[in-house]
This record gives sequence, structure tokens and C-alpha cells, in this order.
Amino acid sequence: MGRSGGAMQSFRTEIENPVVEKDILELDRKIHEFHEGKLDEEKFRSLRLARGVYGQRQQGVQMIRIKLPYGKVTSKQLKRICDVSDEYSTGRLHITTRQDIQIHYVDLNRTPALWAELEKDEVTLREACGNTVRNVTASETAGIDVDEPFDVSPYADALFRYFLRNPISQEMGRKFKVSFSASDEDTGLSYMHDLGFIAKIQDDVKGFKVMLGGGLGSQPRHADVLFEFLPSDKIIPLMDGVIRVFDRYGERKSRAKARMKFLLKDLGLDGFKKLLEEEQKAVPHETFAIDAESYPKVQVAEVEIPKVEIADKDTFENWKSTNLVPQKQNGFVAIGIKVLLGDFYTDKARLLADLVQNYAAGELRLSLRQNILIPYVKEELVPFFYTELEKLGFVEAGYNKALDITACPGTDTCNLGIASSTGIAVELERIIKAEYPQYISNSDVVIKISGCMNACGQHNMANIGFQGMSIRTKDKLVAPALQVLLGGGNIGNGEGRFADKVVKVPSKRGPEALRLILDDFDLNGNGLSYADYYQEKGQMYFYDFLKPLTDIDNLTQEDFIDWGNTERYKKEIGIGECAGVVIDLIATLLFESQEKIQNAKETLEEGKWAASIYHSYSSMVNTAKALLTAEKTKVNTHASIIKDFDELFVTSGRINLGRGFEELVLQLNKNEPSQAFAKKYLEDAKGFLKAVESHRKLELAEA
Repeated sequence: MGRSGGAMQSFRTEIENPVVEKDILELDRKIHEFHEGKLDEEKFRSLRLARGVYGQRQQGVQMIRIKLPYGKVTSKQLKRICDVSDEYSTGRLHITTRQDIQIHYVDLNRTPALWAELEKDEVTLREACGNTVRNVTASETAGIDVDEPFDVSPYADALFRYFLRNPISQEMGRKFKVSFSASDEDTGLSYMHDLGFIAKIQDDVKGFKVMLGGGLGSQPRHADVLFEFLPSDKIIPLMDGVIRVFDRYGERKSRAKARMKFLLKDLGLDGFKKLLEEEQKAVPHETFAIDAESYPKVQVAEVEIPKVEIADKDTFENWKSTNLVPQKQNGFVAIGIKVLLGDFYTDKARLLADLVQNYAAGELRLSLRQNILIPYVKEELVPFFYTELEKLGFVEAGYNKALDITACPGTDTCNLGIASSTGIAVELERIIKAEYPQYISNSDVVIKISGCMNACGQHNMANIGFQGMSIRTKDKLVAPALQVLLGGGNIGNGEGRFADKVVKVPSKRGPEALRLILDDFDLNGNGLSYADYYQEKGQMYFYDFLKPLTDIDNLTQEDFIDWGNTERYKKEIGIGECAGVVIDLIATLLFESQEKIQNAKETLEEGKWAASIYHSYSSMVNTAKALLTAEKTKVNTHASIIKDFDELFVTSGRINLGRGFEELVLQLNKNEPSQAFAKKYLEDAKGFLKAVESHRKLELAEA
């Protein structure tokens, strides 16, 4: 443990924020407990995921997800990320469709030190993965959008900070995703999020249209309208209540059914609203005013305009036509950088950070389409920026156009990848450039690719989507395949369409499928948007002309090799970590309950009544879960745990609590969060744990 002690000491001296320091120390400690066989693999996975450490397809290394709320990253932060990537990874930075940056091939044991380095510039890994509130995304044009009623950045920032480390959202059944859209164009894609907010002004009051329960994956669901208008000081209390309902009633056993969209489907919107109302006493704030005026003001660098000569003026003009984004601020534009597959490298990233710091506002935005947007570029500086970006290879035309294909990492690094999404994306972009140059400037056709059904590449909300799959021939040979989906799209103001599954083709026929689709659209589109054209023609029309590509009786040897690979395709799921030691799960759960009680005690002492109460609640539910697990009883939801514990242990007389367990634990939503109640509730949690531990000892002694 000598190395650990040294590492822990260095964190203490370098991290000024005691909350962050505690987080990093805890990760370091849990890594050691995992290696020593003292921590169950599943529990360790949950802890590290909530700290941005994700198992990679390649054994023995991790993917690190860096959380960048609403895609904003300063020049200073980007340089810090570059330093970390060079020191701990490979120098490659990957932009995700949730405005994060991922780095790969990191040694698990070095992740606490990596995190400590990032925190020097207030960059966090916390809750970038796991069953938590994930990165809060927003329109990358927030603050500069010519159509926005107001800048949503301060509101996205406030919501991110409120739920970071909030005890109500640390161990939910599944992840929870939130977006903010700057305008009715809904570029934040509210309709596919657990909670989506669209900026509105009503009677001079700033607020949001609120969408609830959307999602992608194998069963996409369009979000419901929860509020047509909600004042901005209500959005945080609302989400606090929504999270509490999701935490208590959301599925936990079956991951396939554990998202908010399934809970809402089961309960119905009215049923959900009823449960939401029951939680209102427990929510610590009726209103939560967000001071947008205190949000950091933009500081644009004052410089002389360098004189430059543009060698190829036609190429420059073409680039301007596709990569400049208008700003509502007079005299400024934003510059879009098309980043192939979202991958760029630290050498260029550092130079980009310097350019933005010295000649713009020292800020970049990462987009939902895996690109980079530079806001606050003076119009007269555009030629200079072009020449500087050209040196970095960052002037490819087609920002947010058909050529700009979104793709997840697929089988490159992801455990769940079934087929290559990056390889086919590169090939499709090559084909568009060479054979369909008119689509380089076409913003009306959106192409997205995912390596599996989970839709990290958002394939099922694209006009033209591809999902990685596999096919088996009559001879039982397995080849990579692509599900072709058509007709999805963002309509605006919270409305969208999900794409239909049309055909499944061998991966090597993906380019031919794209050719047939674009040729048909060019011939028959008649000025319609692709989404409207698809709706007019219908699914079977496209199935008929794509069907010949589905024939697998004539596969060649080449068809068994996936894009970007040289070896024959083999369908497999990546290898995760293995603890290698059998753990007493019941004892582990009871130990966790004790830790939660300690958290409740600490937050009570800090005057955080609501946080303390929720830690006590989590301890009681976790304690009940331990005994139910010993009984081999399903523990799918918090609500079922509460009900089943009463039936099996209290009503039967096996444990005497002096009242029902439901009455004990659900004091939570019958009382407002006060010091007196937090203190009493903590004592209840301690007493319950003591009663259960005594019962468990007696059972083991009699066994």
C-alpha cells in the first residue's frame, strides 16, 4: 500500500477543493480494494463509471470520459486535456455526440492522478458515465444564436452544478440525459432526452418548454410534453422531483428496461405526474432562481488585423459558404470545424487553443455532431483564421452538412460494438466527396452511424442511418452487416421523427446502399426535405429498390472483412475486468449502508439537510436490499424493495421495527427537509441498520 499512500498524499497537497480531493482519494482507495479482492466487481464498476472510467474493448485499459457541460471548453482547459492525453493516453482526443471528450488506452491505476491533473483547471470526470445525470448538453450556438430568446448557457451550467455529486442521482437504475435548446429549431434535440428544455419567453418571463421521457436505443421513444412553459426558477426543483421518482420507481434489474422512457410508458404521463406531486415536500426548493447576470462575460481579444493572402480564393469562398455560422452579435461570426469522426490530436489542439485565446474569446464549443465551433470571431479576421486553420488541416468544407457524418467508436474501442462504424463512415464520406459533391453543402440530409443498437451515433434519428449488426449465412458463417434506417429527423420545437428500419445488408454493400438512396432522392426529391420525401414515399418504396442488396447467397471473401480491418470478421463482445475473488455480496451491501450513514452524518454537520436525508434514505433501501438479496428476492426497484421487505420481514414478524418499513422509509416525502427531520431520519437509518445486522448475525449463527 506504499504507492497508494504516496499517491494519496500528493492529491491532498495539489487539489484545493476538499470535495474533489475526497472523490479522487476514494477512487484510488477503491481501485486498491478491487485489486485486493475486497470489492465486488459490479460495485467497483458502478463506482468507477460514476467517475468517468469506462471499461474498454481491449483488456487491461480504460476509456476516460471528460465531462464538458454544454460542450464549452476554454483554451486553458483544452491545453490541460492535451497534457493529460499525452501523459496518460495516446494523444488522440475524441469528441462524443454528448459534447464530452474521451481519451483511450489509460491504465486503471493511473486514473486518480489523471483526474487530479484535470481538476487543476476545473475539468471533471465525475458522473461522465454510470447510472447518474450525464453531461448536460446544449445547442453549440447557445449565446450567439440569431434566433434564441436568451442564452441558455447559464441555466445549463446551474443545472449541471446542482446535480453534480447530488445524492439523489448517484445510484439510479440507469443513466439520465438532459439537453437545452437555444431556440425552437431544437438543435439540442429535446425530443430524444430524458428531460429536454427549449428556451421560451412568456409575458417577459424567461422559461422553457419541457420534454420528458425521450430516448433512442433499440426502442426509441418520443418525449412527452410535460410543460408548454415553465419559468426558469422552476426547472431545477422540477428535475429534482423527476429524479426522485425515477430513482424510486425506475427498473434496476433489467438494464434493457431501466431508462426513464420505459417508466413513463408504464405509468403514463398522468401517473408520473401524480408520483411527482407526492415528492414535492421532499424537494428542498420550491423555486431556485438562476442568476444569469453573474455568468462569466465574454472577453474578446483586441488585436490588430493581420494581413493575409488567400492562394485559392474559390476554395476559401466555398469554405465560407458551409463553415461560417452567423452570430447575433454584430461584427462577429462563428467558425465551424468539421472533425472527421470527432477525432483530433493534441499537437493541433494546442495550436487551436492558442489561436482562439489570442484572436477570439478563448472559448470553443464541442457540438452534438462531434465538431468544434469557434464563437466570437471578428468578421475581418475570417481570412486570417482560414489561413491558420488551414495549417492545422481544419478547413474541410461541409460543417453540419450531409458530408458531415456522425459515428460512434464502434468496434474500435467499445465493449458493445458489433460492427465498425468508423470504417464505414470514412468510406461514405469519401464517396460523397468524389461522387456527390453537391451534398458537401447540403444541410438537409443528415447521416449517422452506430456500431450497435445503443445508438451512441444517434442513427435512429437520422435522415439516413446505419446500425452495426451481423448476419449468418446458411453455412453458419458470420459476416458484418448494417441495418439501414431511413426517414428520421428533427422537426423543431420538441417534435422529431425516428427512422424506420428498412433493410439489413452486408457491411461492404453500405456504400452501394447510399448510392441508391442518394440517386433516388436526386431524381425524385423535387425540392422536399429528405424526411418529408421519405414520408411521402413510404417504407416499402425504399425496401423495394434496396432489397437486392440483402441477398447473402453470393457473398465474397471480401464481405467477411469489416471496414477498416484486414482480418476476417468475428462477432464478439469486448472483455471487461474480473475481480477474480468471490465476494460476500450481503456483507458488501451492509458495509455500503454504513458508508451512506457516514455520508448522511457528514452532510448533516455541513447543514445540507436534503442531502443528508437522501443519504439516510439510500442507506435504508440498501440495507433492505441486502436481506432481500439473501432471500433471493428480486430487487428491481426501490418501490418493490420497500414493499417486499415489509411483507417478508416486518409483517411476518421476523424483524420488529415498531411500524411498517414503508412508513419508516417514506417519511422522506412526508416531511420538508429540515435540520430536525434530517437528524431524526439519520437516527432511524442507524437503528434500522443495527436491527438488520443483528438479524443477519442470528441467521448466520443458526445456519
